[in-house]
Amino acid sequence: MSRRRRNTSGRLPLVLLLPALLGLAFLLIPLIGLLARAPWATLPSRLFSADVWQALRLSLLCATLATLICIVLGIPLAWLLARGSVPGRGLIRALVTVPLVLPPVVGGVALLLVLGRRGLIGEHLDLWFGISLPFTTAGVVVAEAFVAMPFLVISVEGALRAADPRYEEAAATLGAGRWLTFRRVTLPSIAPGVVAGAVLCWARALGEFGATITFAGNFPGRTTTMPLAVYLALETDPDVAVVLSLVLLLVSVLVLASLRERWISGLR
Repeated sequence: MSRRRRNTSGRLPLVLLLPALLGLAFLLIPLIGLLARAPWATLPSRLFSADVWQALRLSLLCATLATLICIVLGIPLAWLLARGSVPGRGLIRALVTVPLVLPPVVGGVALLLVLGRRGLIGEHLDLWFGISLPFTTAGVVVAEAFVAMPFLVISVEGALRAADPRYEEAAATLGAGRWLTFRRVTLPSIAPGVVAGAVLCWARALGEFGATITFAGNFPGRTTTMPLAVYLALETDPDVAVVLSLVLLLVSVLVLASLRERWISGLR
């Protein structure tokens, strides 16, 4: 009886089968269309062109720097949300996750109003230190970090909540200080969550478009990342746009494949 129950529990009701297949087709057909329209005959020459490599190099650099910023700032923020005894943690958590639902263009406008040359903070940065972030490579990094940090914070916060606090308590009873306990006990225990969050953060930064073009502009070699290059190529050379899109698609697939075991273990 139990075997029969297990076998039937995994069967999809017929009334749900057709919507499930339609949903799968809705998600896969655009990707198949992208592969079908790819210029396979000229793909190597286009892939190794100077414009493609310039955009790819800039995208990888900015996404990596943005991820490092998110790690440095996001892990302490996640610890504050998971373990800190501060009032209004629910509100803070909601504010931290706002970039997930905020239109990226709006995020770019907000960054421009705060960090622009006439912004609340940017005006003083320019006046006192001569630092101007908009329309620079540093501006790309800031925009990508802004939209990508919630992915890291959510992942690390979940790992902190799932971690067994008894190991930290044992370290404290043995005389370890808070920083030593965090560095030698807490951080290794949440390492899978940090890695998963960092990979998602990096992938999100790599694909950022709206906040980047609004805050950093579109200057080849300086702020033109791969998503912006795709947008430009659609008007001048659609085949190049397809090649760039294929590269981003490949990166996305590799990211999802690398995190698959992490997701499955989290669902068990």
